[in-house]
Parts: sequence; C-alpha cells; structure tokens
Amino acid sequence: MNELREIIFYKKLFLEFYLKSNPGVQKKYDHVFIILKQAEKIPIKFFKKISGSKKLFEIRVEYQSNIFRTFCCFDGLNLVILFNSFQKKTQKTPKNQITKAEKLLKEYFDEKK
Repeated sequence: MNELREIIFYKKLFLEFYLKSNPGVQKKYDHVFIILKQAEKIPIKFFKKISGSKKLFEIRVEYQSNIFRTFCCFDGLNLVILFNSFQKKTQKTPKNQITKAEKLLKEYFDEKK
C-alpha cells in the first residue's frame, strides 16, 4: 500500500466529531481517507476546493441521506490538515463553518512559524 499523503487532525476537532458519529459515517470517512491518502487525483465527489478561499478544501461524505463536510488544507504537497466538521443540512455551506475553518487554517500556519 503506497501512500501519497499523510492526514493530521488539527486540535482534535475532527477526531471528536468522528468519535461521536454513527459507525456507518465513520466507515465512510475511513473509505474517503484511503482515497485521500492513496489516489493521485482525488475525485470531486469526495474532495473539493472551497470557492473564494485560496487554501481551504472540503472532504465530502454522504451516508444514507445525510451529508457531512470536513474542512482541510494542504501543508506542502503530501500533508493534509483537518479542521472542523459538521453535518450539512442545507444546500449552501454555512458561512460560520467556513469562517471557523479559515480561522483554524490561519492558526495552524501561524503556529508553524
């Protein structure tokens, strides 16, 4: 198994979300993480750039009729940093979730300096 990318949970926000989730949701995330780690080109179904943001992406998971999103970014080419997660209940991604993710992204890179 050749891994192209490593995934890191920033401030354990994703981990807390994951552990509270239904086992079916956890299994879907596990599947998407394998793709994220191993696929050279990640399908848009699972991973998409956030429009209007330079560095922010979302990991996309569907389970039954529920939609879940986890914001993340790249640190270099091979490191994916996970931020906040939420269950999506409307067509549009809530602005407060994007704002929170952008704040976490800034904190992450500020701490690295």
